[in-house]
Amino acid sequence: MRKGNKGALMLTSLVMALMLVVTAIPATAATYYSKDATVKDVVVDAATQGKVGNWGLGNEYEIQALLSKYGMPTTYLSQAFDMDGFDDDSILLASAMTYNELGLVKNSYQGGYNYGDKVKTIDMNDEGVAMLEDNIFTTDAFAKANPNTVKAFLAASVKGWAYACANPEEAAQIVYKYGSSVSSDHQLYMAGEVKKLVETDTKGNPVTAYGKIDDTAMQQTLDLAKTYIKLTDSVAADKLQTLTLDDIRDSSYFDTATAADATLGTPEKTDVSIQLKWLPQAQFMGYYVALDKGYYKDAGLNVTIVPGGGDISETTAVYTGQVDFGVTWVSNLIAANAGGMGLMEVAQIFQRSGLVLVYKISD
Repeated sequence: MRKGNKGALMLTSLVMALMLVVTAIPATAATYYSKDATVKDVVVDAATQGKVGNWGLGNEYEIQALLSKYGMPTTYLSQAFDMDGFDDDSILLASAMTYNELGLVKNSYQGGYNYGDKVKTIDMNDEGVAMLEDNIFTTDAFAKANPNTVKAFLAASVKGWAYACANPEEAAQIVYKYGSSVSSDHQLYMAGEVKKLVETDTKGNPVTAYGKIDDTAMQQTLDLAKTYIKLTDSVAADKLQTLTLDDIRDSSYFDTATAADATLGTPEKTDVSIQLKWLPQAQFMGYYVALDKGYYKDAGLNVTIVPGGGDISETTAVYTGQVDFGVTWVSNLIAANAGGMGLMEVAQIFQRSGLVLVYKISD
């Protein structure tokens, strides 16, 4: 073979290799949306490509309701707990909590992806498919046996949440002191976003009664749960369809605990514990503030805050008596009660859904 032909052959091989690399890169048109695109256009396109993601931990039902709203199948990709799938375009519409993953997507601090204003979101509240999240619950049996304890715990917790929302920067520092699972910068971001969820309802109206149970939002959550929660146990599945608000919440303890002329009485049990849904972070800042400021102590309680995220879920931990109170999403409580756990929500801390779907936009 002549030298010239060998060089040409090598060049051709190099061009072919480059073509293979280029074709492996996702097309920009397929992964970025116009900033003026409608919610329907974005949802339909991402769902058609099978690139809508969620963790499947209890708020996938909001995603399924949104997909149904726009006539799409209710399937979704299993999303990891980081946003790498969103970053590498394997997920076009990624689930994100406004106070957590969305902050990591937008910001440049430790662990952040620094997308800034190059992303937009679809809000479950605006779309009418919101389901309520963080609440305070116990068992119905514990509440009835220890009403003063429940009321004292609620009064102190609500006081902690009020202070945290009024002073989010200090609240973030308090959580960080108790063993934060995230950086101080992200903790501060989280505190500001959690404040919005506590002080604004699903319709965008301001909320001043921290922790009050909104029956309209609760009913929407229950209705969506009945539609989208699929239980393999036939008895539990049948039970789910018969549940009413009275089976999942009792407002009387909160109403008494937060009344202007409240008389709480002596707690029947003074050493109590609450298990969070996840690790220490500003999502739970009200409880850490109540502990740090001595609000629980003033109410006659010695409170232990147990981080979540372990092998035993918060619903199981409360049901089995390992802890007295828990923080969970309402959908998780509904599913647990369909299975016969007899749990009871006694306060609703987050007044709106914190779930959004985030997507990239073109310049």
